[in-house]
Amino acid sequence: MMPRGCDMGSIVERAEQAGADEVEVFHVDGKVTSIDIKRDEVSLAERSIIYGMGIRASVDGAVGFSSTNDFTKVEEVIENAIRYAAIKSQDAGDWRGFPSNSKYPKVDGVFDKKLHDIGLSACIDLCCEMIDGAKSVERAMPTSGSFACSSSTRTICNSNGIMVCESGTLIEGSIDSVARDGDISTASEFDISRSLDIDFYQIGFNASDLASRSLNGITIESGEVPVLFRPTAFADIIGHALVPSLSADNVQKGRSALCGRLGTAIASEELDIIDDGLLAKGVGTARMDDEGTPSQKSSIIVNGMLENFLYDCYTAGKDARKSTGNGVRHSYSSAPSVGIRNMTVQYPPTDIISETSHGILVSSVIGMHTANPVSGDFSVEARNAFMIRDGSICEPVKSLMISGNVFELLQKIDGAGFDVRAVGNILTPTVRVSNQRVIGSRG
Repeated sequence: MMPRGCDMGSIVERAEQAGADEVEVFHVDGKVTSIDIKRDEVSLAERSIIYGMGIRASVDGAVGFSSTNDFTKVEEVIENAIRYAAIKSQDAGDWRGFPSNSKYPKVDGVFDKKLHDIGLSACIDLCCEMIDGAKSVERAMPTSGSFACSSSTRTICNSNGIMVCESGTLIEGSIDSVARDGDISTASEFDISRSLDIDFYQIGFNASDLASRSLNGITIESGEVPVLFRPTAFADIIGHALVPSLSADNVQKGRSALCGRLGTAIASEELDIIDDGLLAKGVGTARMDDEGTPSQKSSIIVNGMLENFLYDCYTAGKDARKSTGNGVRHSYSSAPSVGIRNMTVQYPPTDIISETSHGILVSSVIGMHTANPVSGDFSVEARNAFMIRDGSICEPVKSLMISGNVFELLQKIDGAGFDVRAVGNILTPTVRVSNQRVIGSRG
């Protein structure tokens, strides 16, 4: 609850009286448990409070933002938001206003009372399960890991009649393992959920098992071969190389390779990509986005054709259209920007591994943060890769680099598996790409 005298409606009124044309108040009240793992022990466990608000004010078509976690400084925050709006003359004429009073859809699986009520000792026990799972694999041991769970309520109030509140929970765990047997190999695993339904022992086991299976890898020649990207690898690729080009903000600023490509084919004709803010139990699911726009399901790529970009209120105003519900904040102390909710990759599934006569299976990649977000070019190291021969997973592969362009990659997708997995707020199966350039340690 907000301190007496600081209710959100009165803050909106006070900001209007101070000279704002429109006002938005975004408030968050929550708690977070964070735990670090070093080797096979819990090294740090702490609980913290998330509590604060951000205020946006529009003045003559420009928008200013300020935030605080000290509610005795509300007047100062209001003044700062209005002052920042007054000096942002470059925005004048583009702003079309905050969302108006709306009906909000029902969503499922975003709040778990058991997770909301979980104690610190129970969280530590879950970390110990993850450590035990990692230690259960011969020749492997955990090296580091992390755990976090949160429960928070966000409330949005604006001068156009929006007053909406929603609570949500989230839990996640990850661990890194190393295996030794003459050779050394590493691997990692994680899981994330809105409810207390994660098997933490399995997270640890999977990390160590993958590290163990990756020992004593072979080297291969450079060339073009079919590559199967596991969900963790493919999500990393599209998250860094494709998603930026789908943001209306980047399109409007000419920082997207997809400028002018709406209605054209950019991917395999059987590929669909959807962004769904209503997905049951999704990491990015909520009744509304972080501006108060009702959440929706947006088709981005349909049968390989680019159908839509992602919009928040500001970018939607510039194109004289409605927001797609993709206004996302990192915290109460940041203004919203365009972001994905639950981006889902869809392709007709088959038993993709057994149908591959020859290729390489890649579990994860390192270095996607260096991808060019405008052109979509990338060069990464493949981690925990394996040869596929006659429909079976065979020897591990070491020292493998993969380079390419995400838009060319999308056009060369020719298969997908049944193993759809949520990697953060990207959901994807294993995806097969024909004739992908790989660089081995020889040739």
